[in-house]
Amino acid sequence: MERATESSEPRQSFLPTLKHWLREPLLHFLLIGIALFAVYAYTHRGRGGVESSRQIALSLDELRQMDMYFESQWHRQPTPAEFQAMVEDKVREEVLYREALAMGLDKDDTIVKRRMAQKMQFLAEDVAAAHEPSTAELKAWFDKNSNKFALPSRYSFRHLYFSPDKRGKNAEDDAAKALTKITGQPEDSTLAASLADQFMFQDYYGDRAPDALAKEFGPQFVVALEKLKPGSWQGPIESGYGWHLVFVDTVIPGRIPAFEEMEPDVKTAWLAEQKKQAWQKAYTEMRAKYIVMLPGPSDKDAAQAPVPPPKKQVPAPSGEGPL
Repeated sequence: MERATESSEPRQSFLPTLKHWLREPLLHFLLIGIALFAVYAYTHRGRGGVESSRQIALSLDELRQMDMYFESQWHRQPTPAEFQAMVEDKVREEVLYREALAMGLDKDDTIVKRRMAQKMQFLAEDVAAAHEPSTAELKAWFDKNSNKFALPSRYSFRHLYFSPDKRGKNAEDDAAKALTKITGQPEDSTLAASLADQFMFQDYYGDRAPDALAKEFGPQFVVALEKLKPGSWQGPIESGYGWHLVFVDTVIPGRIPAFEEMEPDVKTAWLAEQKKQAWQKAYTEMRAKYIVMLPGPSDKDAAQAPVPPPKKQVPAPSGEGPL
């Protein structure tokens, strides 16, 4: 009986001590810290107990993309050796990328900064691209922006060329004299062709827009051409090559097409505008987070600034100090 009493006394004295420690906040913080450390260690270690920062995990989608890329290039499935080589190329790229980051090679690199900025812009624009517009939405946008899709006038004409290289200062006068001889002549008159010089390009231009003609003959030629009426020889008008008599065959007036004619182009233009607006909005929000500090004049600049010459002192009359 005495032994049983003696063994129960230490247990009774230990219980209050244990209860006291369990109430201690310090012990609670210690247990929470151990739990957090265990979770961190678990999440930062992957297969085989290797830290995730040392793992290169390729997903099934990435492997499929490599396979599809090979097939699109070579029109066949890759062999096991070829596929293994593609995987190793991907691994090498990731290894070099991580090692470059570890060495800080991305710091103060203009190309890296430019690429990252470009990706941020693409991410902002992708928000707009995710929305598929309805036909009614595109139609309403087209009604407000129909001028962007206006079709220009188109001209078909024949011309006679009078070369300043051959005729000198008389080129314009010779063209004017030739006009008096061929007035009333048809477009394909043999007499008209015999009076002109050989042109380096075409004698007849069919269904051409003003922009295309301006690139070939110059803007001043197009301005004069737009004032001519079809059906007769007229001129002379000047181009970048010399002087011309022109017989306008047909003129198709410019017009604004119907929405149904341009719906694919309208969708492309609408999407471009949405991307632009999404990017501007995203950048405005990002820009508002920063304050730009520009440097003031440095001490070095101040030191290099020219020192003004000292003012010349005028001798003061006797009995007075300097002015």
